[in-house]
Amino acid sequence: MTSSTLEPVKFQQAHFVTSAPSIRHLSADEGLEVAFAGRSNAGKSSALNTLTRQNSLARTSKTPGRTQQINIFGLDQQRRLVDLPGYGFAKVPIAMKEAWQKSLSEYLQQRKCLRGLVVLMDIRHPFRDADQELIHWAVASNIPVLAVLTKADKLKSGARKETMMKAQEAVPAFGGDVEVIAFSSLKKTGLPDLERVLQNWFAAPLVGDANSDD
Repeated sequence: MTSSTLEPVKFQQAHFVTSAPSIRHLSADEGLEVAFAGRSNAGKSSALNTLTRQNSLARTSKTPGRTQQINIFGLDQQRRLVDLPGYGFAKVPIAMKEAWQKSLSEYLQQRKCLRGLVVLMDIRHPFRDADQELIHWAVASNIPVLAVLTKADKLKSGARKETMMKAQEAVPAFGGDVEVIAFSSLKKTGLPDLERVLQNWFAAPLVGDANSDD
């Protein structure tokens, strides 16, 4: 299969493939993957469920930190969504938190089929230090980033517009390919924009494709 034969992704076809404690337990590093990362209370699982039109594809919980491993969701034979361990908030033993951080770091640094990184942040607390570090790393590695400001329904219209304006003003400082959108799993705000960006990423040449520039 070459990049010219790839059809648009049908996100509702997403299905669970595997959970892995590290990249050494993942399938072959080929095809295309888009990863979702964010603080443990950023609404990552809810965003994935909204994107795929499924209520329980990714586990949601009132207790942050339920995503403890790298979770892989297949879209078709070549393309996958990746739910990375949450960071920053979860009240868990330090050793466990360090293990999550290691698996997150290894995936981002070593997984060659990664084609884009979605960084999810609560719109009421965007661009915290850990979020900025993650975005800077991705930019330095030439990985495009979509900053998704979740829980947009928690702010009134005026406050939401002001927050988005400040966020967009902050984006150029990262350099590279970084876009920011407001998103609400409850009201589906920003869902078309999320789909648009992911479709573009998933249309990139496949890893190992003879027609790619690699």
